[in-house]
Formats: sequence, structure tokens, C-alpha cells
Amino acid sequence: MATLRREYSAADKARLFEELKGFIWGDKSTASYAEIAGHLNLTEGTVKVAVHRLRQRFRELLRAEVAHTVARPEDIDGELRHLIAVVH
Repeated sequence: MATLRREYSAADKARLFEELKGFIWGDKSTASYAEIAGHLNLTEGTVKVAVHRLRQRFRELLRAEVAHTVARPEDIDGELRHLIAVVH
């Protein structure tokens, strides 16, 4: 999450990250796309695309991080499934 935050900050999108980060794990307290669009003066469609891209990049970063913790590349998916089960 910290790496993702740094990437968004470096791209001058820190505020966007802060508004959207709750969507990474599906936080129920997160504002709606329409509310966020209003806060950021964006369209709802733009927010949907931004959430999709945020989740995609998070998956990439998480997968890379998990890859450093397993002995074999084929163990990554199992480790990710276990992590998700523990988090939820």
C-alpha cells in the first residue's frame, strides 16, 4: 500500500489515491463513485476507471511482494489465496 501511495504522490495524484484507497479491499465505508467524482470534479466513469486501475496496480504490487516470500513461483497463487482469506 505504501508503494502505491508513493506512486500516486509522485504522479501528483495523492488526493485521488486518498479518495479511492478504500476500494482496494472493498471497504463498505467508502464514498460512492458519484460522491468521489463530485469531490474531485471528475465524471463517475472516470472514477470507475481510476478504481479499476488502482486495483490492478495493487494486485501487481502485492503479487510482486508475495513473490519475494515464497520459495517457488508456482506458490504465489496459493499464498495470495491464503492472504486474502486471512484478511477477509
